[in-house]
Amino acid sequence: MPLTKRCVAEFFGTLWLVLGGCGSAVLAGQFLDSSGAFNLGIGFLGVSLAFGLTVLTMAYAIGHISGCHLNPAVSFGLWAGGRFPSSELLPYIVAQVLGGIVGAGIIYIIATGQAGFAIDPSVGNPLATNGFGDHSPGGFSLLACFVCEVVMTFFFLMIILGATDFRAPVGLAPVAIGLALTLIHLISIPVTNTSVNPARSTGPALFVGGPLFAQLWLFWVAPILGALLAGWFYATFFSVDREPTAQVESVKPVV
Repeated sequence: MPLTKRCVAEFFGTLWLVLGGCGSAVLAGQFLDSSGAFNLGIGFLGVSLAFGLTVLTMAYAIGHISGCHLNPAVSFGLWAGGRFPSSELLPYIVAQVLGGIVGAGIIYIIATGQAGFAIDPSVGNPLATNGFGDHSPGGFSLLACFVCEVVMTFFFLMIILGATDFRAPVGLAPVAIGLALTLIHLISIPVTNTSVNPARSTGPALFVGGPLFAQLWLFWVAPILGALLAGWFYATFFSVDREPTAQVESVKPVV
């Protein structure tokens, strides 16, 4: 498959991840009924499932085309694990970031179409932005948020690398990876609003700006560091040489 077509797949896949995941948080996370007495929103659990479902659905849709990384950290982790060529890192990352920006732009257009909706970058996490300190949903410190993002991304990549290993059960990687992302969100939404994905963080931060855009650096550095550590660790301790004819082919790397 030509690199251009694979990058197009990464663009639309990442757009879907941001639209489905961040969109569910912004548009459906909290929703009061007409009386204002009952919250009909999907909450943390629903948002966590939405992020997992975006990956699960896209893995089956474009995993055979681009590998369905949808995340610069994943591309770096697969590269560190010897699964992805360095020559394709930059094109993939550009496509992913552009997809994240367009996805966030669609959410912005929809959200601002509701009377009374306003983006205040000094309060909370508008457009499902990520943050630390005052912009951590639970008020967690910079160090706590950094450690959380490194560790969550490390385990995310360990699951990706293990589920897509040629020794793993064929065809089930998207399920394992989608559920892993769901679990990661259940753990870390209160801490950072969950990034583990620089492209997912960049799109909303660009539209919100201000102090949340100033905090974006952490959500590039920490996920990529965690992914690189996982790629190195898996390749060093768990990888084995493929037996040329005896092994059944595994699915392509997906996330």
